[in-house]
Amino acid sequence: MKFFKKLVIILLVLGALGYFVGVPYMQRQTKKHSPERTATYSKNGLELLVNYSSPSKKGRIIFGKLVPYDVVWRTGANEPTTFTTGTDITIKGKKLPAGTYSLWTKPSANQWTVMFNKEVPDWGVTLISGGKETTRDPDQDVVQVFVNTKKTTQPVEQFTIDFAEDDQLRLVLSWDDTEVSVPINK
Repeated sequence: MKFFKKLVIILLVLGALGYFVGVPYMQRQTKKHSPERTATYSKNGLELLVNYSSPSKKGRIIFGKLVPYDVVWRTGANEPTTFTTGTDITIKGKKLPAGTYSLWTKPSANQWTVMFNKEVPDWGVTLISGGKETTRDPDQDVVQVFVNTKKTTQPVEQFTIDFAEDDQLRLVLSWDDTEVSVPINK
């Protein structure tokens, strides 16, 4: 019985060490390769903020290979990308109330699904799946829109999210040879 108690205590201590030391170490290591970035927009009372991790192409084929087609992607690396709006907005005609959302995408060759989800999980993928399955709960999607892809004129080495404004404010996601633009209205 004493042996069993010692074994349980040792396993609990090792598990706690793995969780409190190993997980933060792993997060720091992955962020070296996919640094955190921020995109902001502020004009006429509209405040938008996107926090994301920016992986690099590194000679790889991105969409259809590293990021498979027709599978939900955490839209960056590490933790899920977050999108914050200080006021109610519309995304391609659909209302998105003020708040912070996780941003998910489902890339395909010619069109992407872009999803704003009210849950913001700690990590973007399940570790048990080896990073193949996202932690997104589809029942928590607030807005889902479809946007067409566009080929970039030059390859984009690091995944980038930004805002562009000409005749329309847009959330622009670019990586490798692909770009998508999501229309936003106040």
